[in-house]
Amino acid sequence: MFPIRESIEQLQARIKAKLVELVRADEEVTLVAVTKTQPVDVIEVALQHGISHIGENKVQEALRKIPLLKTPYQGFHFIGHLQSNKINNLLSLKPLLIQSVDSFYIAQKLNSALGRKNLVQDILVQVNTTSEASKSGVSLNNAIPMIGQISRLNNINIKGLMTIGLMSSDPELTRPFFKKLKELFERVKELAMEGVEMKYLSMGMSDDYLVAVEEGANMVRIGSVIFGPRVYPEGA
Repeated sequence: MFPIRESIEQLQARIKAKLVELVRADEEVTLVAVTKTQPVDVIEVALQHGISHIGENKVQEALRKIPLLKTPYQGFHFIGHLQSNKINNLLSLKPLLIQSVDSFYIAQKLNSALGRKNLVQDILVQVNTTSEASKSGVSLNNAIPMIGQISRLNNINIKGLMTIGLMSSDPELTRPFFKKLKELFERVKELAMEGVEMKYLSMGMSDDYLVAVEEGANMVRIGSVIFGPRVYPEGA
């Protein structure tokens, strides 16, 4: 098995050292372990060695795994593209945070489902900072108007923003896009919209998380640094 315990300790140490370097030592960066394709026994090892937040990309996969976890943890995050026909299944897992609300249409569907269950859900708005057609997310130009629309939905609380950087082995290529999300984060904060709290800035994955922290991230989503190279099941 990949040395998960050592990987988590090294990862936490690197993040802590970066915060000290940035004079943010008293701040916390929430580490979300991306458990996509990882079996339950491997996730349990991570939870037993310092991981307290886990993130899944697919509702059906999360449904198979989340109910089987026995080690206590602080929160399950949904971080993948959310389809309207999967909303009720996702809500059954009681996510702490849905990080990937990428359109007003999905927000409306989510709000309706929450209303029927008399629930309120914390979300992040996903922004497509790189303008890549292959990625979900509202554009930078349309983000503030959409946030304003979502803020009027009674069963949703906007808690911040999320983005996915460039898929590149050179994290410096992604830095400008992280800068743009941080600027948007601060603009939204200044607007002081009712029902909107810019609490979480979720950006940075295994290849670029330190650059993301340098640009202001306080939540990172890490998979392969913790679990090793991802192995996809046959047919996936």
